[in-house]
Amino acid sequence: MSTSSRSGPLLAVTGSVFVVLGVVLLCGGAYLASLGGSLYYLLAGLGLAATGVLVFRGRRAALGLLSLVLIVTIVWSVVEVRFDWWQLLPRLDIWFAAAVWLLLPFVDRRLGKEAAGADAGRKALFASVAATLVVGAIALGQDYHDLHGEMPQQNMAATGAADTAGVAAGDWSAYGHSGHGDRYTPAAQITPANAGRLTQAWSYHTGDFKGPTDPGEIANEVTPIKVNGMLYMCTPHNIVIALNPDTGKEIWRHDPKINRDAAGYQHMICRGVSYWDANAPAPGSTPRADAATMECPRRILAPTMDGTLIAVNADTGETCKSFGDNGVVDLYKGHPVKRRGMLMPTSPPAVARNMVVMAASVTDNESTDEPSGVIRGYDPVSGKLVWNWDPARPDETNPLTEGETYVRNSPNSWGVSSIDEKLGMVYIPMGNETPDTWGGRRNKNGERFNSAIVALDLATGKLKWVYQTVHHDIWDMDIGGQPTLVDIDTPKGKVPSLVATTKTGNIFVIDRRDGSLVVPAPEKPVPTDHVAAGDHVSPTQPFSALSFLPERNISETDMWGTTPFDQMACRIIFKNHRYQGPFTPQTVGEPGKGAIISPGPLGIFEWGGATVDPVRQILIVNPDYMGFQERLVPRALANAKGGTGGEMGLQPQSGVPFAVEIKPFLSPLGFPCQAPPWGYVAAVDLKTMKKVWMHKNGTTRDSAPVPIALPLGVPSLGGMMTTGGGVTFLSSALDYYIRGYDVSNGKVVWKARLPAGGQATPMSYVSDKTGKQYVVVMAGGHGSLGTSMGDEVVAFALPDK
Repeated sequence: MSTSSRSGPLLAVTGSVFVVLGVVLLCGGAYLASLGGSLYYLLAGLGLAATGVLVFRGRRAALGLLSLVLIVTIVWSVVEVRFDWWQLLPRLDIWFAAAVWLLLPFVDRRLGKEAAGADAGRKALFASVAATLVVGAIALGQDYHDLHGEMPQQNMAATGAADTAGVAAGDWSAYGHSGHGDRYTPAAQITPANAGRLTQAWSYHTGDFKGPTDPGEIANEVTPIKVNGMLYMCTPHNIVIALNPDTGKEIWRHDPKINRDAAGYQHMICRGVSYWDANAPAPGSTPRADAATMECPRRILAPTMDGTLIAVNADTGETCKSFGDNGVVDLYKGHPVKRRGMLMPTSPPAVARNMVVMAASVTDNESTDEPSGVIRGYDPVSGKLVWNWDPARPDETNPLTEGETYVRNSPNSWGVSSIDEKLGMVYIPMGNETPDTWGGRRNKNGERFNSAIVALDLATGKLKWVYQTVHHDIWDMDIGGQPTLVDIDTPKGKVPSLVATTKTGNIFVIDRRDGSLVVPAPEKPVPTDHVAAGDHVSPTQPFSALSFLPERNISETDMWGTTPFDQMACRIIFKNHRYQGPFTPQTVGEPGKGAIISPGPLGIFEWGGATVDPVRQILIVNPDYMGFQERLVPRALANAKGGTGGEMGLQPQSGVPFAVEIKPFLSPLGFPCQAPPWGYVAAVDLKTMKKVWMHKNGTTRDSAPVPIALPLGVPSLGGMMTTGGGVTFLSSALDYYIRGYDVSNGKVVWKARLPAGGQATPMSYVSDKTGKQYVVVMAGGHGSLGTSMGDEVVAFALPDK
């Protein structure tokens, strides 16, 4: 009788599967070794294939050989990643499953007993399985990623009133609560002790959904504002809506009927609206004398995606016809490029007593023929242009004369600006001159404003100071987060400061009076080789002493996957790409080759910015860690291939020698190649500038192919909000939850399921009628992230006693 017939079909199938998997590992491992990677996969492939042959032949020696492979894998894994559970799992799962399968009685008894001592292999395999379980048990008790700590008692015990910059008690009157952008409300009804009792109070459906001509990146990123006894918000198509704050019932809506059919829109986003009140005096001033007779003494100022700024009566929703041209200011005026979809104001204007400061995003990586990045100051009553600051002509702030145009393609700002009316300054988070990844022909005057914080005189637009966070940025490290203004306690007393989170993970703390650094940010050397022809990089970059940049560069051992197979594939991808740490220049490469850019274009900190408790002197952030693959494509090849014009895929960058291909650093199965955690919440003591706690945040429930809630820590796109009661809220992780955290230690004290992705920043207010505190979030999803889309605003509150 042949060995194959003696073993039967079960062993034949088992052996064949082992051989096939072993050959895959063997071939992939050989290629990885040729790239200078680990030899493990080649050797493991040999071992698995040989085990499969022995199983196919019904030989008990297969048990001993597989036990050897498993023991070697355990040792190799622990050496590489210590006892990190989520790193060990993909290294050991297949081998553990294979060993258990061979030990099952109906499989084991089919293996022959050819020689004395044949049970030695079985015992060895049992021992290796037991060793795997022991290693797993040890790993479950380890935590290499979280930072556990408690905020100092003197911080938590601090009392006093925060500078709310003119916000009435209980209101949330601007995108970031006030012009200071701290995303903090003094309201203290909700505390860590009672937050677990929060329940849904009301919800509201906007009815605004993605249309057939909309771009892929349509997103509900709005943070509502509460002022004038109403809740105001906007939808992706710029419909402005007023709600009853106690019931969520619609009071009025204003549809500007934007040009939704225009080609070229890269985004369809509205992050918020702004409020202006003629009767609210600025610091040191008195109410306007004309307030009583003014049309729309209380107005909502809102951007539209087709390039306008509109003014709406905050009481009725009717157009303020005296503003601009029948209620509309044309933001394309003065621009040399007027194609619809090229100028996209996604963020609300910064509004002061006597000025409305407006900026706008442009189409990323489309071409060098883009609108200007000019920042403009308008009169809030008439809509008349008061000043304009073009980064390419920074000293010329008087309004353009007839026939003049702004400089095309100068650096722009797409985030939310902050205002200090006492100092008379507006603080602009600057983006880049597009295209982002090749800068050989950038405007020389505008170069110093790329990826910088710019302070302008609020009344004249004159430059007060500038601090650049990335020199000659070719990595899309533009600043999207609203700068936070906070007076920080230092040994020298309170310092009026500005806190700027950046995609690089550096947090720059700046004296907002003069632009000097509060926290040191020394220049350090960065890679300068392999720069694309015609371009250059700075030999140094600023690295803040307060940073969430990982302490070490990623390496081959950090490659992840659900199994050894996709983990091996990630190692191959990593080895086929150049990576020298942060600020690795992009590489001109063939498909499948290029550079690993980490932090990538989504950054460690995105447009959500930071939240600050100014009383307790606590900074709270939600850093993300996801790398990207990027390669520059020579113009001739790019023209042949076309381009998406989106933020991912092949982007044309017309007008420069290279297009660029950008894609997430993922395995062939669609899982991140970098090991988790990918998302955290964290807190900093502003008195010492030290991290106090940092915890991985969110699960894979809504982002993995199988809806299993693995607590890996997932990315979040949207900001946090903090209350005077000591609870901070975040809704924008890739799982559909809003969570409340104890600011003293970061522990989750409450969470609630959302009906869709919550890629927005929550806000909070107190009812004028009942005194009840609400937490409100838009659960509308994000097209580019793939989270479930919706149209629902959800409010939570403590139940009535």
